[in-house]
Order: sequence, then structure tokens, then C-alpha cells
Amino acid sequence: MLEDDSGKPDDDPANGPADKGLAQYSPSELQQIREEFASGKMPLCPRCKVAMSRREIGGGSFGLGYARQRDWLICGKCRRSAIFDIHRGTRT
Repeated sequence: MLEDDSGKPDDDPANGPADKGLAQYSPSELQQIREEFASGKMPLCPRCKVAMSRREIGGGSFGLGYARQRDWLICGKCRRSAIFDIHRGTRT
């Protein structure tokens, strides 16, 4: 285990890894991303503070009778992402 300037281990089993080791954003991080995006600006990744990139996802499965349109926001640094339903503003 490596130690940082504080003298505490970077990867302490009791406290978890330094970046919390979570592959997905937490619900509060998703809410922050959603609010920034809904206000018309491109959100920053809550973990890396890097501007996220946007990709549209359209269409749906055959036979469902509807087509969903979603926004996929991706961090170029940590590669985490969030997908939101465009019309409903919900996480999918």
C-alpha cells in the first residue's frame, strides 16, 4: 500500500480505495450531472472535473411500439458515463 502526504494509506480496506473504487456514479453525482445538463451547459465529471462529452442514443427495440431518445454523457478521463431519457429527464 502506498501512502499519501497525510500518512494514510491510499487503499485502506476500512475506508476503501482513494477514489471510492466505484465504477458507477453515485445517485448524488448523477443528480449533479442531470442538473448541470438540464441548465444548458455541458456538465463536468464529478470525479475528474473534466468536461463530459455527449452522444445521442435513439431508437428502440422492434415491437415495443415506442422509440426512446436518450443522452449519453461520457467522461473522457475516467470513462464513467451516465444515460438520461431526454423527454423524462430520468436515469435509464
